[in-house]
Amino acid sequence: MDGVQGGKAYGLLKSQQEERLNSVNEVFQSDPQYAEEEDLATKLEMFKNKYMEFDLNDKGEIDIMGLKRMLEKLGLAKTHLELKKMMSEVAGSASKDTISYTDFLNMMLGKRNAILKLILMFEGMGKEQEQKDTGPPRRKTFSDLP
Repeated sequence: MDGVQGGKAYGLLKSQQEERLNSVNEVFQSDPQYAEEEDLATKLEMFKNKYMEFDLNDKGEIDIMGLKRMLEKLGLAKTHLELKKMMSEVAGSASKDTISYTDFLNMMLGKRNAILKLILMFEGMGKEQEQKDTGPPRRKTFSDLP
């Protein structure tokens, strides 16, 4: 990576990261545990994009600042203690300071309901609802008044 700088270096970093995440996705797709999961490839692609958006250090892990930014972007600011609790819930260990992509996928595809999983699922539902409500708002009439 020597000699590469600026946007090129960032692009290279992102493509290397995407390759790593794609290889993790391939492992999950061939895992018999998830064979029954419908639209697995689509879900994995969506999870990969969401994960990359919040992996601020591009090291393939979401740290506490990435988690903080993710939740703030969703309008859900959390305290440092709440963030630490979420991280340990996802990573399965209170000593870990990051969420790996594998931990993230296990949370999103797993049966247990982590707080972060619920938040991300509701955020996705909210976006679907927003897309349905396109166009100008309907005109109000006197009958609409309380």
